Amino acid sequence: MGRLTDIFQSVREASRTLAFCDEAKINEVLCAVADATEAQAAQILAENEKDLAKMDRANPKYDRLKLTEERIHDIVQGIRNVALLPSPIGRILGENVRPNGMKLMKVSVPFGVIGMIYEARPNVTLDVFSLCFKSGNACLLKGGSDADCSNRAIVAVIHAVLEQQGLNRDIVVLLPPDHDSTAELLNARGYVDLLIPRGGRGLIDFVRQNATIPVIETGAGVCHTYFDKAGDLAKGTAIIKNAKTRRVSVCNALDCVLVHQDRLADVPALCDGLQQSKVVIYADAATFGRLQAVYPSDLLVHATDESYGTEFLDYKMAIKIVSGPEEAVNHIGKYGSGHSECIVTEDSTAAGYFMKAVDAACVYVNVPTSFTDGGEFGLGAEIGISTQKLHARGPMGLEELNTYKWIIRGDGQIRI
Repeated sequence: MGRLTDIFQSVREASRTLAFCDEAKINEVLCAVADATEAQAAQILAENEKDLAKMDRANPKYDRLKLTEERIHDIVQGIRNVALLPSPIGRILGENVRPNGMKLMKVSVPFGVIGMIYEARPNVTLDVFSLCFKSGNACLLKGGSDADCSNRAIVAVIHAVLEQQGLNRDIVVLLPPDHDSTAELLNARGYVDLLIPRGGRGLIDFVRQNATIPVIETGAGVCHTYFDKAGDLAKGTAIIKNAKTRRVSVCNALDCVLVHQDRLADVPALCDGLQQSKVVIYADAATFGRLQAVYPSDLLVHATDESYGTEFLDYKMAIKIVSGPEEAVNHIGKYGSGHSECIVTEDSTAAGYFMKAVDAACVYVNVPTSFTDGGEFGLGAEIGISTQKLHARGPMGLEELNTYKWIIRGDGQIRI
């Protein structure tokens, strides 16, 4: 037995109590957590400052780690939005009556215990709790050491509310931030029903390769925008700037722009606004030649093969000229991560081809990839962006945190 076995067992037992917690009570608790988080914002921010003091400001993770009053307000609003959403539990997904009179129903139910491994993102702590609690799941949280003070302050607020509401505080447990805890969680068979890693490619690959329990891959986003021959220049410029500079440290941020060869002359205009944010451009030969006279030389670099397929999570972006939609799709197929891809075009044929040919969780036409987000999709919040095809794909909200079971009712029938 591992040192965390007793904790795993207590969370498993707590998860069973949620089956008897009705929707009204769940919503009441969520609203109470939102209120308490807002009331304790100063304490949470003080603990967050301790974490920030240990991280280099130049680290791309710094922005993810940083909490502000505005960000806490947004997180709290997300919790309240989740409370307003209909419960995913107990939905009848299908039903029929067999010739022998047996009545079958396919009913949505929680997974039970969801394990979450994530990096320096304290907002995830509240997002995961609210979504898991609303969907009837207990959660085991394994945050990174970079955000441990922030995470513990947040979980303390949640625990206080649960106890005030007469609920088992082990509905949510934050594990120690060390590597041994990760190893035990990856192998918590019989205690954890589903494991979700949320972070960079290295974390996701490690979890997938070492876990002995089911895993849903989320997070890693190598996102492209293809500016087509029939692309509107004003739309393209705004979309590229928003997708790249809105928040560079998130998985839906733009990493590579593909431009139709007939629109090479428009590359400087498409990059207009990027230099104010000091975006480094890794340009192929044709793009480099076009930008050399107009883009700051210290921000312009010759692209290599490694420039494509990189999730920069920084003020960096690659550009490549392509012959048309087919080459753009092939490039995305080779270097993309199945997260979010965009085409800017006024040609319905090109848009239709792109939507059908691109293999990604979210495919956009004339809209930036920055919209890949549970809140923007009307899900209240998200537990992550799934880049795989099994069970869930794209932003994972409440419905994706339920599975189903069959309920069979009869009157003494026997099988011959």
